[in-house]
Amino acid sequence: MANKAIDQEWIEHILKAIHQIDYGTVQITLHDGQITQIEKAEKVRLPLRTQAEIQSKK
Repeated sequence: MANKAIDQEWIEHILKAIHQIDYGTVQITLHDGQITQIEKAEKVRLPLRTQAEIQSKK
């Protein structure tokens, strides 16, 4: 594997994506060993409610 430098701009984009989400994934896509795309998918977690809480909302 060749030692390839990563452009500082890509590093900043990756770190920004990581800092913007609490739960989820950051996916980095490579083509020919070069970063071509960064995707982030965020999950939103809601607190569980008890059956009594659900009934009281009706």
